[in-house]
Amino acid sequence: MSRLLKDGILGKGGRNPRGEMPFLDHLEELRWRILWSILAVGVFSIVGFLLVHYFEVVGLLLEPGKDYLGPDWQPIFLSPTDPFFLLLKLALAVGLILSSPVIIYQAWAFLSPALEPHEKRAIVPALYMGLVLFAAGVAMAYYIALPISIRFLMGLLTDFMTPSIEATRYLGFVIKLLLGFGLVFELPVVILILSALGLVTPAFLRARRRHAIVIITVVASFLSPGDVVAVTVLMMIPLIFLYEFSILLSVLMWKRREARENTIHEQEPPGGSIATDEGTAAATTAAGTATTTPVPTDAGPGGSSGGADEEEISTPHPVGESVEPEAHGGDAPDGGAADEEE
Repeated sequence: MSRLLKDGILGKGGRNPRGEMPFLDHLEELRWRILWSILAVGVFSIVGFLLVHYFEVVGLLLEPGKDYLGPDWQPIFLSPTDPFFLLLKLALAVGLILSSPVIIYQAWAFLSPALEPHEKRAIVPALYMGLVLFAAGVAMAYYIALPISIRFLMGLLTDFMTPSIEATRYLGFVIKLLLGFGLVFELPVVILILSALGLVTPAFLRARRRHAIVIITVVASFLSPGDVVAVTVLMMIPLIFLYEFSILLSVLMWKRREARENTIHEQEPPGGSIATDEGTAAATTAAGTATTTPVPTDAGPGGSSGGADEEEISTPHPVGESVEPEAHGGDAPDGGAADEEE
């Protein structure tokens, strides 16, 4: 048992005879994948720090608020350390977004050896589609959801209060809304991957539509900034449409799976014909062996008895054709007698 654990499950240094990597090697590879991902986040966070500091990323995030509060509006900060920590938070957020392709690649490199070739062909385009959908979700949040949210939330009780917005809270609200929409737009990618793996079907998704709406509501409430119902509703609407779009993608994926399985079945010959061909081949081989193999018999004094017996077992000759026994020089009685006299 200890040898099995050492050479198999807990072994290191190559694959076992079945081509499987030992458990400790899996952990070692996972450790390096995580380290490369963390390194990518760190490097891109430095790039994000430079982008935020020198390319006025903060100004872009303030634009939706200026559209409502005026072009001269600026948020305030209450502590001397607020600008520094706010810059770090923005740099980390930009670093996570920029390093997401590296993180996805590391996860794919770790999981792809366990997948079938047709599963890989379906999942790789889904990953590229995920990047596009994430960008689409961020764009929708920035150009549609964020202005509507600001107008609705800040338009309440304006006759009795003057807005004085803190920079940390405003930018935290904006970043959470942008990332939340980017994540919820990944729903079709998740459904597509699960369909490619055969874990969900279109019928299952249609039957669980009500349950999905409840889950969508919970997810939208968790990802939307603040405890505002309006923001949750803004996130729920695209989620419901994305769920229906995911059902359509699942239908297309399962049609491809069925077409591939039908092609495989058509290429395989029927089992009955295989058995028949094998039986025919075996019978032919046995018949050929019995026809061509002579059976040795005890030769008579003149040597003709052995020849007759071989003729009875061998392949029959046409009627009327004379058959002469083969001459065996060593079996001639006269020659043997002459040798004895000498």
